[in-house]
Amino acid sequence: MASAATWASTRGLSGSPRRRTTSRCAPGMILSNEPGYYKEGAYGIRIENLQVVTAPTDIPGGERPMMGFETLTLAPIDRRLIEPKLLTDAERAQLNAYHARVLAVVGPQVEPTVRTWLEQATAPV
Repeated sequence: MASAATWASTRGLSGSPRRRTTSRCAPGMILSNEPGYYKEGAYGIRIENLQVVTAPTDIPGGERPMMGFETLTLAPIDRRLIEPKLLTDAERAQLNAYHARVLAVVGPQVEPTVRTWLEQATAPV
């Protein structure tokens, strides 16, 4: 979990500039996490997830309780965006844990044909 003491944003969802704002995070706030890669003049790839700020908890080795984030968006990450050999063990574990959560939460709510697709889309990398 990442800590969330103060959040400052200078970019909108589309990547367009907006006025700089600084807001203190508070448990229950919903933020957008938008990691991406942009090749100038060619293309861009961005994965967007909504996250809720969680209440402060003790962190091993931490000096004080810290807020964190819990992912709200539950949709498989498109495998065409992933080059498995470039993933570290920690990144692979994080992706596989996210996909396991997607399958566990969404799977029981969809029809069998969709579930079959979801099982393939969320299989471990």
